[in-house]
Amino acid sequence: MARILITGGSGFIGSAVVRRLLTATDHDVINLDALTYAANPASLADLVGHPRYTFEKIDITDAAALHGVFARCRPTAVMHLAAESHVDRSIDRPSPFIQTNIVGTYCLLEAARRHWSAIEPAERRASVRFHHISTDEVFGSLGADGRFSETSAYKPNSPYSASKAAADHLVRAWHTTYGLPVLISNCSNNYGPRQFPEKLIPLMILKGLAGEAMPVYGRGDQIRDWLFVDDHAQALLLVLERGRVGETYTIGGGCERTNREVVAAVCGLLDEFQPAGAPHRRLITPVADRPGHDQRYAMDTARIERELGWSPTESFESGLRKTVEWYLDNRDWWQAALAGGYHGQRQGTVIAPADLRGRGGDPS
Repeated sequence: MARILITGGSGFIGSAVVRRLLTATDHDVINLDALTYAANPASLADLVGHPRYTFEKIDITDAAALHGVFARCRPTAVMHLAAESHVDRSIDRPSPFIQTNIVGTYCLLEAARRHWSAIEPAERRASVRFHHISTDEVFGSLGADGRFSETSAYKPNSPYSASKAAADHLVRAWHTTYGLPVLISNCSNNYGPRQFPEKLIPLMILKGLAGEAMPVYGRGDQIRDWLFVDDHAQALLLVLERGRVGETYTIGGGCERTNREVVAAVCGLLDEFQPAGAPHRRLITPVADRPGHDQRYAMDTARIERELGWSPTESFESGLRKTVEWYLDNRDWWQAALAGGYHGQRQGTVIAPADLRGRGGDPS
């Protein structure tokens, strides 16, 4: 039995990881979450009172609070998911991304290092793990061919991806310099139940249900590799338990779709489940593209398949169906999430200067 400290456990991916840990393992779970706008306590409301679950409302930039939690709970593993994660918000207001994703990661690394260094006898330190969960966006944008892998060069193009790239580098440095036993995983776009409605798929579901315009950036030809969140949670546990210390693992769904194809698929399911609003495709509305919009992401998952035996279980079609059904069946959850003031309005509207833009409208 391990004691696993999860940062951001009340968020989208974090809550899926907490659920898997409590249902598929015997591990204790300590959830650290500041409960910012994208976190939702309702995502784990049914687990309150679980004998192996503890919640701590803590901001990871609060170094003193972090040291206190490590001293009290003495975790044997850390899964670091807490992050500001929405590209559009990072364009409008980068500061929270710098604070949480860079400064917060530094504070967490230092708290983990102090805790790890004090473990006696020293042989017990070998079982400790610090798993940093990152994104494919740190690698920039792909052309028509190829996939990102563990050896891809970093080339972030947004304030969000730059802040996550900085966090990746900090984690790797704390391993090389101090010996902290770390793991890093970089994952493609997640989707599924309990995702805050600012992200593409839940936003399109809710816009379609309301009969409102479903905005698609530019031509909608940007390509993403889509992964169902529960498949990601399973991969993260395998990396934590069986991954090689100091290594990186790229995780993806093998489901490349253009944004327009994704929205069209959402419309097809809404037509099926809510035929009174059909055809929902009439709501698809092109809008001006966001600055610095990466064209394509795709992940090479050969390492995690070969070394850890992982592969996704959901196809895009089966996962999307489960997702749309969940939002239809859980209106109270997303209506409460919207009560904080976000109602689907456009974000990321800052326009890059013309002299800094290259072909296709992306920064050169």
